[in-house]
This record gives sequence, structure tokens and C-alpha cells, in this order.
Amino acid sequence: MIRLKSWTAGFSFITSLTALLMAVSSSAYTTSSAPLNYRNDTQMNEFIDDLMSRMTLEEKCGQLTMSAGHWNNTGPVVKQGGLDDIKEGRIGSFLSVYGADMTYQLQQVAVENSRLHIPLLFSHDVIHGFRTIFPVPIGQASSWDPDAVEEAAHIAAVEATASGVHWTYAPMVDIARDPRWGRIVEGWGEDPLLCSAMTVASVHGYQGNDLSRSDTLLACAKHFVAYGTIEGGRDYNSGEVTERTLREVYLPSFHAAVDAGVETFMSAFNDIGGVPCHANPYLTRGILRDEWAFPGLVVSDYTGIKELLNHGVADTREKAGIRALKAGVDIDMLSDIYNELPAAVKAGDLDISYIDEAVRRVLVAKYKLGLFEDPYRYCSGKKEAQQSLTHEHRAAARELAEKSIVLLKNNNALLPLSKNMDSVAVIGPLADEPHSCLGSWAAAGKAEDAVTILTGLKSHLPDTQITYVQGCSIDDDDTSGFAEATNAANQADAVILVLGEHRDMSAEAKCRTSIDLPGVQNDLAKAIIATEKPVVVVLMNGRPLSISWLEENAPAIVEAWYPGVEAGNAVARILLGDVNPSGKLPVTFPRSVGQIPIYYNHRNTGRPFDAADTYTTRYLDSPITPLYPFGYGLSYTSFAYDALSLSEAEINEGDSVEVTVNVTNDGEREGSEVVQLYIRDLVGDTARPVRELRGFKRVFLLPGEARTVHFTLTEDDFSCYDAAMTWRVEPGRFQIFVGGNSVDTLSKELLIKGK
Repeated sequence: MIRLKSWTAGFSFITSLTALLMAVSSSAYTTSSAPLNYRNDTQMNEFIDDLMSRMTLEEKCGQLTMSAGHWNNTGPVVKQGGLDDIKEGRIGSFLSVYGADMTYQLQQVAVENSRLHIPLLFSHDVIHGFRTIFPVPIGQASSWDPDAVEEAAHIAAVEATASGVHWTYAPMVDIARDPRWGRIVEGWGEDPLLCSAMTVASVHGYQGNDLSRSDTLLACAKHFVAYGTIEGGRDYNSGEVTERTLREVYLPSFHAAVDAGVETFMSAFNDIGGVPCHANPYLTRGILRDEWAFPGLVVSDYTGIKELLNHGVADTREKAGIRALKAGVDIDMLSDIYNELPAAVKAGDLDISYIDEAVRRVLVAKYKLGLFEDPYRYCSGKKEAQQSLTHEHRAAARELAEKSIVLLKNNNALLPLSKNMDSVAVIGPLADEPHSCLGSWAAAGKAEDAVTILTGLKSHLPDTQITYVQGCSIDDDDTSGFAEATNAANQADAVILVLGEHRDMSAEAKCRTSIDLPGVQNDLAKAIIATEKPVVVVLMNGRPLSISWLEENAPAIVEAWYPGVEAGNAVARILLGDVNPSGKLPVTFPRSVGQIPIYYNHRNTGRPFDAADTYTTRYLDSPITPLYPFGYGLSYTSFAYDALSLSEAEINEGDSVEVTVNVTNDGEREGSEVVQLYIRDLVGDTARPVRELRGFKRVFLLPGEARTVHFTLTEDDFSCYDAAMTWRVEPGRFQIFVGGNSVDTLSKELLIKGK
């Protein structure tokens, strides 16, 4: 069980590269006559000490500089003058340059034509798959299955490394409580423990247990920190957060990443209390380095150092670079400011020790990856061809997509649909849209490889007449397609209505002031549901949507998120009953945008809602409860909970308690249930959340099968920060809740006695 812990100008590349390589020695690159021992810190430190002793100040700053690839019709290329920069040691790493041939050629320039032969690092946003695209992270979190998430990250690492990538900017471990924020799609949801569990799984999947293997990637915990607090849910905005909330809500998943051995961190765009995260030594040096003893790299976000000028905390590029480096940001992504810092050192404005410590961390990362021994180990065209989009990888993507799909409503057991239907109408702007199947940050994924929902249904219903009508667009108010859509619905046995957001509406810089269905999709739904045909709504989106009308009127609703390359097959298997849905929401669904922020682990307030008392927390025009609560998700079977038991009704401070509950599949289908355990500190030094997730387990049960599920709660599970910000257990009464979501639970009371 994951624990919450205490934490006091593109150009013709081929022509230029060929000309350059003709002048390069053809001899094999070597730095040592014997293989390097990656587990021998002494040998590594001696190697790096020697290398740094031979580096000029300018070459050191070059190691701290990241350049970007640009795109032409053949793929990524480097900017004008990029090859000369590599030769002169002015670039230590690249963003968004991949491909076995391309990375091999650039690496050859670095190790055979630069003075010190230091290899390059190649990085890319491998967020939810590289060539085989898995569900987006918010979808993966809906699986509540860390093992499956770890496998997805491992497959992404296998494919990305075969294409020359060393480093991914994932996982995004930001807690997100505001669905207006476009980047909610990229994270694990609203809860610190669930986010921590998925973070650990992802880090282990990317990095494995031996970075010297050529199928492992450097993982990156981002964005440090509290990016999800940005005002108005608007990217790049300011964030305000108290020390308590920072440590209780936003820091735990980052600390879990450190515990999991993550090699790199990325700074966040936001400021906290007026101090930009890229210039915040309290966060990076104080918490990350000193409190948590994190030894790895910290990279800026895209031009994040240059943006310190816009924040107004520096008035020159040099001063921005000095502030960022002193704050603890080791690599400058794309601002090209660190290459200007030699002048600051020579003028006495920057101590060279700041540069040296950052350079050492860069070189350690390259050493751990085995690049000094074999800089071409990640550049295998054969592996790239053999290990991309394999049958096994697609099967894993489909299985995770099936686990990620959440059944939100199923009136009168409409689902699963019969496979013996004569006709089905598939309607909606996303039903045959392959790009949106992949979602945002699809790395090297290709739309032509995605199985759309229409295609998936056709392949799984070969004897059924399937009629497809788009009905409307997502991007405009044109209703001219409604008539054709309602006509198709009237002639069908059932309707699959696929609605949601285009993938470019849920991503970085894709924030919305409304979380309603965009365009006229809700009107299309009203027209189709008015036919009184059996209608199943399938949602494809990257954020919780306010779908109150659908909840009241649609017979069945399925949340598919952006399911990935196997989208259509996964959705078809769920709708037709080949797979019983088991996904649970990792984030609260509001009734309307006016409820935001809304999250399950809120405090009670001094006047909690009371229907009989006007002067309690409420709205005039809406219930205060969510449309769907955190942890919610239905099944084609039903699960009964009983016999919740504690090993002791009273324990001493510092002791553990065993929690057991019986879970029975009392339906007619086999299925998986996610058993969730929450606690509440009933009386504390400070007001505590009404519920806090402290454990979860997926259990598979046959019809009629019962199982006793066990949890162990330890001192850490009951600890919190008191009024003096001391992490400790506060003796007193605790409520223990166990159930299938954060609302519908059994409960027992536990007394913790002081020492």
C-alpha cells in the first residue's frame, strides 16, 4: 500500500549533416578500454571528476543547455546552426528529436566531432505511450490498477528507447481539482494517495531497476509544484496555496516519485505567493534537495527561465539565468540563457560552484544511461522496426483501455447490448475520429493506426447493419445534420451516441471557462433521446464534463476518456459485454462549472449543509453534491459489502490496526471491484477533511463469490500536520470507511489513545 509520508528554423538537415560527417573520423568512439561499472559510484565519480577538470566554462554551460527539434515533412530536424552548436559543445540535450537514424547521426556529431566527445541526451514527451498509444493518464488512473500503469510505461520505454529517446517528461503528478484546466488530462486526478500510487508505478515502468539497460528511460516528475492550483484553471497562471495544503495535498505525489527513484524533476510555470517556481530555492533546494535528499536533475519547463522576465523577477536574461540556477534548476530548456552565464561568472556575479553542481548531475545521468560506454545504444533501426506497435503492445493498450472505461449510468440494465441486433445507429462527431482516440501528447502515434469506435463496433458486430451519421461538428453551431441523425436513430434497434471534446480541447493551453459539451452536441443528444430508442452515450474527453441533462435523460452513459490506439475495440468489448466495466473515477464530476473547485476530501466547515437550515453551506440554484463522486463507477454485476471489522476498537498512538471487509459479487456476471478505504479524523488540532483515501484494492469475483479484503493502517496513515505544522498522530476518534466509492461506504469508529 502506498503511504503518505511526512516531509518537514528548420533547414535541410540531411545535406548539412552529410557534409559534416564526411569530415569526421570514422574510428569507433571509446572512452575506456574496459566496460564501465554503473553500480560503482567511485568509478563514476572519478570518471566525471576527470571529465569536468578538462571542460571549459563554456562547455560546462553547454551541458546545461537544451535545444529543440523542429518538424518538416520527414520528421524532426535541428535548427539552423545546430550542428555547429553540437560540435562546439554548446548543446547538451535535445527536446523532441527522435528516430533511430536521426539520433544516431546527431550523436555521432557530438561524440566524434566535439572536443570532449560528450554524448547528447534526447528527450521527448512520452506521456501515455510512444508508438503504441495507451489511454490518457486521467483514463489510466480510472483503472485504479498500478500494475497495468507500470506495464504501459514500460512498453512506452521499450518503444521510445528503440527510437533514440533517453528521457521522458512524465509522469505528470500534479493534483488537479479544477477541470477547466486543460492539463487535468495529463495527470492522475485529485487524490494524493491514488496519484502517488500511479506515480510510483509509472516511474518504475519507465526506469526499470537498471538504467544501464537500453530499454529504460529517465522519468521526470512534473510540474514542481502546485501547478494544479492556478487561478481560473488557466494555464501559466499564478497559484495560491497555503503551506498546509502544499504539504498535505500537492507535495505527497512528488515525494512518492523521489522514493520510487525518479531521476529528474521539472519546474512548474506558476508562481506561488509571487515567487515563480523556476526561481524558488525554498522549493527546489529546500524541500526537494535538503528535505528529501533528491540527487537527480531538475529541468526547466519550456522557456521557463526566460519567462522570469515576464514574471517581473528579473530584468535581464543573465539575471533570470542566475536566479534559476541558484534556485536549483540544472537544465535550461530552450531559453538558451545558460550559454550566456560565463560572462556572469567572469564578472563575479555567479559562483562557478552553481554551474559545477548542475553539470555533474547532467553527466551522472548520461553515465547511468550507459552513454559514455556506448552512445549509440539507443539508436537501433532494427529494434525500432521490431518493437513498435507490436501485437502484444496493442493488446496491452486495449486491456488498459478496458480497465479505464467508467460506467456512469445504466438504467434498466440497457448495457451490455445484445450481439444479435439487426441494426445499430452510430451517431456523433467523435464516433469515427481517429485523432481524438489517441488524445493529446500522442508522441509518435499515428491516427491511421487508431481503431475508432465505429470501426470497433463494425468488427465486433459483423452481422449487424451499422449506420453512421456524424450529426454535428464539435466546433460550430450547425444543426443541419440532426434530421439525418434522428432518421437513422428511428430505424435502428439501438443508438451509440459518441460525444465529447476533440483531443485539442484537452491539453496544455486548452483551458475552458465552460465544461459543458461543446457546440450543439447536447442539442443533438436531446434530439436523439427524444426518439425513445435505446441510447448509449459514450463520452470521449480529457476532463470531467458537466452533463447533468444527460444524467437525467440518457438511459446509459459510458466515460471512455481518450482510450488510445485500441479505442474502438475496447469500447465495443465493454458495450457488448465481452468485458465487464470496472473503472472508477479518479476525479469528481461537478454538476456545473459553478461548483468548481469541487473535490471529495474537503473540510467540513463550521456550517455543513443541512437541508432544514438555510444558513448552512449551499447554493440557491444547485445541490452542493457532485454529479458523480470520486471513486464512482458502476458494473454489469453488483457488489455487496458487509462485516466491516477492525482488529481492535482501541489502539495506542503508533500502533497499527487491521481492517477487514467482506465483498460479495451478488450479481450474475463475473467482475472486478475496486475496494476503497477512507479515514476521517473526527477531532483534531486543525480541521481535517471529511474523508481521505488510505488504501484500495482491485478484486476479481465470480458470480456468487465472496472474499475478505484486508487492509493495514499504520501510524503514517493516521498522521497529519498539527497547528504547529508538526507531522504526528493526534490521539482521538477516527472513522474508518470502506466501500465502492467515496460516498457509499460502511464505517467503524476507532479510538487512538495517547502515549
